[in-house]
Amino acid sequence: MAALDEPLKKILGGTTAKVLAEHLGLQTVGDLLHHYPRRYAERGELTRLADLPLDEHVTVVAQVADSRVLKFNGGRGQRLEVTLTDGSGRLRLVFFGKGIHKPHKDLLPGRRAMFAGKVSVFNHKLQLAHPEYELLDGDADSGAEAVDAFARQLLPIYPACQQMASWKIAKAVDAVLPSAQDAVDPLPGALREGRALVPLTEALLKIHRPESKADIAAARDRLKWDEAFVLQVALARRRLAETQLPAVARRVTEGGILDAFDAKLPFTLTDGQQKVSREIFDDLAAEHPMHRLLQGEVGSGKAQPLDALVLTPRGFCPMGEMAVGTEVVVPSGELAVVDGVFPQGEREVWRLVLSDGSAVECDDEHLWIVGSRERGERVLTTRELRGDLLGPDGRPKWSIAAATPVDLDGGGHRPLDPYLAGQRLAEGGGPADRLPEPYRHAALKDRLAAVQGLMDTGGGLAGAAAVYRAAPGPLAGDLAWLVRSLGGSARPVPVRDGACDVFVTLPAEYPPFRARSIADGAPTEGEPGIRRAVQAIEHLGRKPVQCISVAHPSHAYVTDHFTVTHNTMVALRAMLGVVDSGGQAAMLAPTEVLAQQHHRSITEMMGELAEGGMLGGAERGTKVVLLTGSMGAAARRQALLDLVTGEAGIVVGTHALIEDKVQFHDLGLVVVDEQHRFGVEQRDALRGKGNSQQEKQTPHLLVMTATPIPRTVAMTVFGDLETSVLDQLPAGRSPIASHVVPAKDKPHFLARAWERVREEVAAGHQGYVVCPRIGDEEEAPKAKKGAAGAKAAAAKESSPEDVAEKRPPLAVLDIAEQLRTGPLAGLRVAVLHGRMAPDDKDDVMRSFAAGELDVLVATTVIEVGVNVPNATAMVIMDADRFGVSQLHQLRGRVGRGTAPGLCLLVSEMPEASPARARLAAVAGTLDGFELSRIDLEQRREGDVLGQAQSGVRSSLRMLAVIDDEDVIAAAREEATALVTADPELTGYPDLRIALSALLDEEREQYLDKG
Repeated sequence: MAALDEPLKKILGGTTAKVLAEHLGLQTVGDLLHHYPRRYAERGELTRLADLPLDEHVTVVAQVADSRVLKFNGGRGQRLEVTLTDGSGRLRLVFFGKGIHKPHKDLLPGRRAMFAGKVSVFNHKLQLAHPEYELLDGDADSGAEAVDAFARQLLPIYPACQQMASWKIAKAVDAVLPSAQDAVDPLPGALREGRALVPLTEALLKIHRPESKADIAAARDRLKWDEAFVLQVALARRRLAETQLPAVARRVTEGGILDAFDAKLPFTLTDGQQKVSREIFDDLAAEHPMHRLLQGEVGSGKAQPLDALVLTPRGFCPMGEMAVGTEVVVPSGELAVVDGVFPQGEREVWRLVLSDGSAVECDDEHLWIVGSRERGERVLTTRELRGDLLGPDGRPKWSIAAATPVDLDGGGHRPLDPYLAGQRLAEGGGPADRLPEPYRHAALKDRLAAVQGLMDTGGGLAGAAAVYRAAPGPLAGDLAWLVRSLGGSARPVPVRDGACDVFVTLPAEYPPFRARSIADGAPTEGEPGIRRAVQAIEHLGRKPVQCISVAHPSHAYVTDHFTVTHNTMVALRAMLGVVDSGGQAAMLAPTEVLAQQHHRSITEMMGELAEGGMLGGAERGTKVVLLTGSMGAAARRQALLDLVTGEAGIVVGTHALIEDKVQFHDLGLVVVDEQHRFGVEQRDALRGKGNSQQEKQTPHLLVMTATPIPRTVAMTVFGDLETSVLDQLPAGRSPIASHVVPAKDKPHFLARAWERVREEVAAGHQGYVVCPRIGDEEEAPKAKKGAAGAKAAAAKESSPEDVAEKRPPLAVLDIAEQLRTGPLAGLRVAVLHGRMAPDDKDDVMRSFAAGELDVLVATTVIEVGVNVPNATAMVIMDADRFGVSQLHQLRGRVGRGTAPGLCLLVSEMPEASPARARLAAVAGTLDGFELSRIDLEQRREGDVLGQAQSGVRSSLRMLAVIDDEDVIAAAREEATALVTADPELTGYPDLRIALSALLDEEREQYLDKG
């Protein structure tokens, strides 16, 4: 057995080895040698006590300021309080009972020592309860030699645990450090010399026992390269193996369905889209499988006149002033940046006239999100709307939903209360008077207050709607602007001398204007909010126009009079290119809901091209079929037949695509959406269905993600996949207001959270309550007999966060019952969790979607695929028990309709704890890329070669994806060159040994499968 493979039990003894294995995952001598110090303390260096993190086990080097014994419990108990100082802050140590005698003798004022324990708060002061300590100053019991040794050394502070302090780990390292001489050096000599890296043995000695800071830097540089290079060699060998697999080259052919689709596109592809398309089509043309990650989705703007208006955080700005980087408002209320501006020259321009008198100008190919009672929501061009504008009864067929109201930050100082400003203008405004801009471009509450001031003074009722009588023209325009900015409808009707009666309707959440049905269009069935009917489309003539692309997954923005416009996805082009080459493409979606959405959007974009072989279908078209587990038997049989015969060029489906009975005629491309939702085996099962001319062929693979998770980021940076990035998620404010609720510190905040849920329900909306656990699945843990004594009791009393940490996570069944009989009594509350029968789950979700339930108490089963636009509130209990990405996904279940969303993150952890910092980060942004970086920094990379995303100790100990991208890139370059020259590594036996240690059987299978 190699020295570094020796079990620690043989070197350190059973007790120490057991603690290292159970609590730090260290099994062998090599594991311990690669357990590097987190930082180093110098003799005399005093750690800044003011910066200590709550709720973490820490090691500090500090000086005793004072020490005193206090009595409590009527004199029957005593405790020792020791105060430490470092000049920046003070820290209290507390010892109880019989445990005070030795520290009382050791910790005299002026003594310096290392102390280890968990930082807590008691009586508003930082403290360590019963810390372990080791004296650093010489006294009668420690000779001058030991003191001098400490004085000359940098003291390593190791990642530790409650069961083993840092200095005990240091002593264990001392016992195994001689084995570093036997370490196998994986780096080729030429690489090591070319990069000026020290030998591995020297690096291990210097990282654990440095004599200077230069030693530490040299060791870190070398050890980072070890991890990066060995991993990159593994990935380079995988990429090389991919090139050896047989695949059918899928070359673009002219005059096919792809060209026909491109000819239909109502916009010009952006440079980014064209670049990514070239990368994908180049990969598809090779005779080995493509293995590419596509981050983000593609969007392109539709042309509008330069004087058309686009909503920004400061109010409307002309289209002609749009530039790359300009922030605009999307229909859901988020902010996104313009990532492309494309002048289109002069075009024919049309004006859509809506039922409240507002209008918007655009070209004939502009896309609109419209809805009707009969056909639901669709995305139609202006040309399609013109050809299908009125129903058989002559009434408008299509209506446009209002955008989600948002706070605006333009306009400047507001000297008066907005309500008073509205009142005064209604009382004595002249024909030319307007509501000053600061009140129009203000926060939602201020705009609503201005409307209420105007309407309370100059308004009244007219049937179902409120009306402001005889408003002068400028004021009528301002009132209409304000009402539409709140998601409502304002219809000015001219009366005399340029004045207008303004008929006002606001959404139901804004009292006192709760009118729900007005002449200009009621909500489409099943959809909340006020819609405005498209009454007419008028031709205006030719005008200069341009389009913009918006970096947001919805590819939409808000234009004149708060009208929603739309951008669309063109990632479909890769699948069409494969169909042109005679192959088939399969898109794998994680849920039936997403599969249905993809199928609908693809068929709508393709139009007659998606009706190949059908009456009215295009000559060059193909069939696009859907395959999910809930389909009827007849539809399923037809879909399977279309796939095996090759009639269907494109299939969109769920896990049902993976079943054995699903066979393809010639599967050429697999597209995996939201790739982190699928295990390696599932992707491999679908890729294994490649079969061209009865020969086994590996299909090309394109994996997509719109919101990267930490493992995706790690894999991307490490180069496991070739990557294409199309755009970034917006880094702006969110329509979903997110707040942390400190339930332990401020219980009245939690009470207010339940009040907010009741308020949302009272306004006609619904809410979710999410818990980490179902309940009833385990017995409460029994108390251990005779454990701990005074020391444990003291620690528990003085560390309230331990209570939250040790209790079981809150459960759906318990919380639901508490809510039914307590703060949500009287509301319709139901539960949803994974142990329910499928039919029962479907019944609950259908009832919730239909508005028959008010609150759904659920586990994370609602994380993906649940789309109930009327749900506006979410309370996540024990939010600190969830990961950042999971919280981000959960929060996405609200704010999906026209009303703003609210997400409350409930936690009992202390304010200064890392868990609370993580929750604050989630509450602070909706940018998925930024949250993934935060998650990655906090949780590290996980095991980037393993199948799990978390819960696995990382194979990376020194390398950090976020900080060391330069090292990774250089290591990839070196590894690729080496593997290209020597794929079997025959000339590098030590590298082969290191690689086999990295790639155990499970990881090797993972790499083979891709």
